[in-house]
Amino acid sequence: MSKNLLYQKAREFVEKAQFYKGQGDIERAKNSLSSAFANSTPAEQEQLRGMQKRISHLEDSL
Repeated sequence: MSKNLLYQKAREFVEKAQFYKGQGDIERAKNSLSSAFANSTPAEQEQLRGMQKRISHLEDSL
């Protein structure tokens, strides 16, 4: 399990946004992803990019 708290929070916010599909949840997920990216390992960054894509698709579907 990752010790990177920003990464963990980003993952939680993305999951929440996908479940609730609210604009506020999407914005929190996007902000959290942005914050987590700079402090993440390359492997985490790859996963964060995947999460960003999921949020973009979610945003496009609203």
